[in-house]
Amino acid sequence: MPRGTAAGTGALKMLVTERRSTWFRILFKYRGTAFARMRGRLAYSTLLAVAVTFVDLKFGYFHPDLTVIPFTLVGLSLSIFLGFRNNTSYDRFWEGRKLWGQLVNTSRTLTRQLLTLIAAPGGDAGTADTDAISEFRREMVYRLIAFVHCFRMHLRDQDKYEELRELLSATELESLKPELNKPNAIVQAMGFRLRDAWQRGWIHPMHVPILEQSLTSLTDIQGGCERIKSTPIPFSYTSLIHQIVALYCIALPFGIVKTVGLFTPVVVCIVAYAFYGLDAIGDEVENPFGLDPNDLPLSSLSRMIEVNLRQRLGETELPPLLKPKGGLLS
Repeated sequence: MPRGTAAGTGALKMLVTERRSTWFRILFKYRGTAFARMRGRLAYSTLLAVAVTFVDLKFGYFHPDLTVIPFTLVGLSLSIFLGFRNNTSYDRFWEGRKLWGQLVNTSRTLTRQLLTLIAAPGGDAGTADTDAISEFRREMVYRLIAFVHCFRMHLRDQDKYEELRELLSATELESLKPELNKPNAIVQAMGFRLRDAWQRGWIHPMHVPILEQSLTSLTDIQGGCERIKSTPIPFSYTSLIHQIVALYCIALPFGIVKTVGLFTPVVVCIVAYAFYGLDAIGDEVENPFGLDPNDLPLSSLSRMIEVNLRQRLGETELPPLLKPKGGLLS
């Protein structure tokens, strides 16, 4: 019996925090935080503030009539826009997680249906088709597992389909190579095989719509995830947010140096950290299917589905569930 372990472990993974992590431990974490993405921008703004402060204190160069009022007004509006964008990005993240939760449930439901609704007329006992039906059930469940792993790779733009060789026949695996949408091709193959089983009398006509509905659910889930992946937040909106954040943080030291004086770099660093951080978070969670530390752990979910489904087949030699390594879950 082949033992597929197709849930690959990518180099980049989802950050997992301990439930009982203290406030101070979270405060000083670096990996997976926004700081890792915006440290260069923050360093540039802080160094610029140092230079502006030095020039003003030494030469009194900047005009005292430039007040902080414009920066207060722009900062308030900018924080509202950043909050709206981050809420939109998180909605995409959460919708992606709900769709993968539906995939978990649909995979388990379809497996149960394959194991209970496919049988020879009058039951399996004493029929010549018993072995053929058992093999057909196993084939279909393995093909479903292959769909889950293939779907994960499809969302991540990965081309590691040789991982499916223990789940699909060599002929079927070869037929997938020219396909532009390989998960959809696998669902199509499942539909053809269910039709074959119906024609052989293994599926009652009243059960065919039930199985077909499960396949439709797989297609709906795939379409929902593809919609999130292929429809990012409009570029004009994202670019405008980036530009305003950059201009604000660069111009800030010029506006506050006469008021704050020597502490201008400190104030600029704190404000820039907040705005750059919010901007970076929106970028990171916009596509929940990527390989950033805070993206969804698709490899772990795929492996869990594989283990659950193969247990329904009565298998005992199963690949281990993926565990966090260094606080990261793939």
